[in-house]
Formats: sequence, C-alpha cells, structure tokens
Amino acid sequence: MTPIPTPGQTVGPFFHDALPYDGDQELVPPGTAGAVRLHGTVHDGAGEPVPDAVLELWQADAAGEVVQRAGSLHRDGWTFTGFGRSATDAEGRYCFTTVVPGDAAPFFAITVFARGLLHRLFTRAYLPGTSDAFLDGLEADRRPTLVAVADESGFRFDVRLQGEDETVFLDFGDE
Repeated sequence: MTPIPTPGQTVGPFFHDALPYDGDQELVPPGTAGAVRLHGTVHDGAGEPVPDAVLELWQADAAGEVVQRAGSLHRDGWTFTGFGRSATDAEGRYCFTTVVPGDAAPFFAITVFARGLLHRLFTRAYLPGTSDAFLDGLEADRRPTLVAVADESGFRFDVRLQGEDETVFLDFGDE
C-alpha cells in the first residue's frame, strides 16, 4: 500500500519539552576565552513573549570556517560543533554561549520552532558592524531586524514572529 500524505499541522508545543538536551545552549563552555552570550526574547504578533519556542543556532567558528564535526548532541567540553539549541523560558527568553563567527560568515543562522507555526522559520542574527551581500540587499528599514545589539552581557537579538518590526525570515523554498 502506498502511504497517503496527510495535511500539515502546526508545530508543538510538545517539542519544547522533547528537543532540549544537556549543554544544548553551550556551543562553548561558559568562561571560555572569547566566549560571548547571544540572547533575546521571542515575541508573537501581539508583542507577547512566546514561552514555548525552541531556537536552533548554526554558525561558523571564530576563523569563519563552517564546522563539520560530530558531537553536537553530546558535548565533550572542547570540540566546537557550530550547533546549539535553546528552549525559551516562561518569559520567552533564550540564550547561547558561543564565539563570534569569523568574517567569512559574519552571522548566526537561527531556526525558530514555535506553537502555531506550520513550518520552522529561518533567520540570521548579524553582530553590529558586520554585513554581507544578503543583509546589504535588504531594504534599509528591514535590516535592523537582523542586527543584534551589544549589551552588558553579550549580544541581544529579539525575534518578532509577526507585526511591527517583524524579523526578516528567509525562504529556502523547501517547505
């Protein structure tokens, strides 16, 4: 018998409890030389925090090299894999401990899973003062939605799923 496709359904909220794992937010251990904190809040279309989202982060290492090492789900304390996962807390906040990506790939690639979404969302977080052809190609008033802000604990990057100042999301055409 040939399987029959079924209609798509919204994501979650089950994944918030199922996807996190020990060390998932720590691409490098806290206290590592050059470590930075990337953090923020996920907001829904009404501006309210989303308490049950999960963000995945993919990035190049400090030299700008795309890392291709095993071990993303089993941290060994020294191998940088370029992958992390963070569930939001009750206030919609997430955070990662990582390194600044090198100039060859000057952004953090972020995937957002949240209740009410039919598909995951893809975006990028650029650090202040960095740029590339993609960011430069956006309308000037949309660029700030992809630029993190330096603060006392690292870099803040808020994700707005809809509404005023909605984050720019990428369409890879695969969903």
